[in-house]
Parts: sequence; structure tokens; C-alpha cells
Amino acid sequence: MDNSSLTSVALTKVLFAKHWGGERTYASMEPDLHSMLAKCDAGLIIGDPALQIDRSRYITYDLADEWVRWTRKPFVFAFWAVRQAAVADLASNLDLPSIFQESRNHGLLPPNLEKIVDGWTRRLPLSKADIRTYLTQNIHYYLDAECIAGLRLFYEYAAECGVLPRVASLHFLADVKTAVS
Repeated sequence: MDNSSLTSVALTKVLFAKHWGGERTYASMEPDLHSMLAKCDAGLIIGDPALQIDRSRYITYDLADEWVRWTRKPFVFAFWAVRQAAVADLASNLDLPSIFQESRNHGLLPPNLEKIVDGWTRRLPLSKADIRTYLTQNIHYYLDAECIAGLRLFYEYAAECGVLPRVASLHFLADVKTAVS
């Protein structure tokens, strides 16, 4: 298991426990597929290293695709979380949801997206087209009601499997489009 993402590790364990079946032994390792496969039957690789794997050499599964196929719900790998005490300390005129949304929207403007693509093209041995496709077609940038339902289902399953502790109720800062509490 790639030691750089607890979310992906938890999702893998939930998929095996509730969907694929069978007991597994897991080992946390650096995200190097060759090292992993030298010691284990399979390896979980996430992020940039996963994008660089030669998929013609290995049978690969996309965790999010497997989750969606099984649950019919989206999977949320990341979101902004803020402690309630920190929100209480904010200036009353500071609209935190709007700040985050404006940042997202700014990054998704075509000229800014191209700057991001250019930056990642210099860092990864991937084409601009592949990086652009990944950023525009593989990532969903909105925490909508379906995403929240998928997130809650994941937390429920992860608690049932003993992968994560039971999560307290989720509360969302006011956002007319996605407010769910």
C-alpha cells in the first residue's frame, strides 16, 4: 500500500472487505511499484507515480471507478476541512466558502489551467494532452449532493470495516448550491 495516501488505503480496504471479498495482508511501502511487486502480489500506487505506470504491462484498477461501479456514488478523495473553532474566529465579513470557490474557479479558467498544465508537464514525463485530460475529465471540482452522499457512504462502510473510526456528523459552511448538513 502506497504510504502517501491514507484515503486510498482506506478505500482499498473497504473495497476488499465489502465488495471484492477475501482476507488480505497489507504492507505500507514507498510508492515504488517494482519494490512493491518484489515483495507482494499487488501494489496500490496513487498520485503522480500512478499516472506514470505503463498500463500495458500490468492489470490495473482505478479505485474511484471501482467505487462508482459498486455503489453508483462518486468518491471524494479530498476536500477542504476547517475546524469549527477556526471558523468561529474568522472575521464576520470573511466568506470562506466564496474564497475557496473563487480560487477553484480562477484555477479552472482556460489561461490559468494552461499554466497549471505547463507546470506539471515540466515535472512529469506525460504529454500536455494527458495532463489536461486528467485535470479536466478525471477530477470533479464541486462537492455536490451526490458527492456528499458518496462521502457519507464511504465513512459508514469504513467504520463498519474498522478501517476508520466512526466519523462525526459532517457540517458544511453556507453554500446555496451544496449546503447539506
